[in-house]
Amino acid sequence: MTVRIITDSAADISDVRVAQWGVQVLPLKTIIDGVEYRDGIDLTSQEFFERLVEMEGLPTTSAIAPGVYAEAFREALSAGDQVVCITLSSKLSACHQSALIAAEEFEGADVYVVDSLNATLGQQLLVQHAVALRDQGMDATALAANLEHTKTRIRLVALVGTLEYLKRGGRVSSAVAVVGGLLNIKPVIAVEEGEVVVLGQARGSKNGRNLLVEQARKSGGISYAEPYMVAYSGLSDELLRKYLRDSASHFPIEVDSIPVCHIGSTIGTHVGPGAVAVAFFARS
Repeated sequence: MTVRIITDSAADISDVRVAQWGVQVLPLKTIIDGVEYRDGIDLTSQEFFERLVEMEGLPTTSAIAPGVYAEAFREALSAGDQVVCITLSSKLSACHQSALIAAEEFEGADVYVVDSLNATLGQQLLVQHAVALRDQGMDATALAANLEHTKTRIRLVALVGTLEYLKRGGRVSSAVAVVGGLLNIKPVIAVEEGEVVVLGQARGSKNGRNLLVEQARKSGGISYAEPYMVAYSGLSDELLRKYLRDSASHFPIEVDSIPVCHIGSTIGTHVGPGAVAVAFFARS
């Protein structure tokens, strides 16, 4: 018996890592001009941002239905596996509620649903941690309990080009978005207790990167003994590479060796292009 780790496409785990880690990823849906696309299956990250540039309106996203989770749980249990399902933050999506509804069908079985209280690369780090515990032989009960504690140490901080996408998706208020939309202002956001918060604004990209580093320090500092990751949204990673070059002194390894995540259509719908993010385990 092994533990099957199931998550959703909001974690932005690449196909390569999915294969390496042996996890199952269920896709959310992105709706563009009335047509549904499965995130990462019908629509790659690159394709999404290519289309986003040309759209007149904005896409929307749709959570995973309970039946999809139930089918995945049933298949895993039939194969003799235990299940740990790690979802996108319950405060950002209905995916967690869908997974809980599905799990009710298997009451008494080894099915555990964990609310990551995070998104994209923050959620991905929790999945990576779960994989390490599974590979050490931890069973689903202990693994799920460990994740509930460990998730409180994961920090996600991002520099975004605009708050407009978050405003339209209802993740920040219009008043906050107006301030973030001022000329050359770069908002710095984070996911705290499962919700998107604006930590501050900086004038220009350089000050924005400095503020991002400052917020990482305020979070207790980065535990470099544990996994950490950077990410970008859009058609080019140029802004991310510039951030890494400018911040090289803050990392203990060559910046080219730092794992990179390309934000997909689910999260990209809400942050837009031009975002740079870092996720890590806080020391405290």
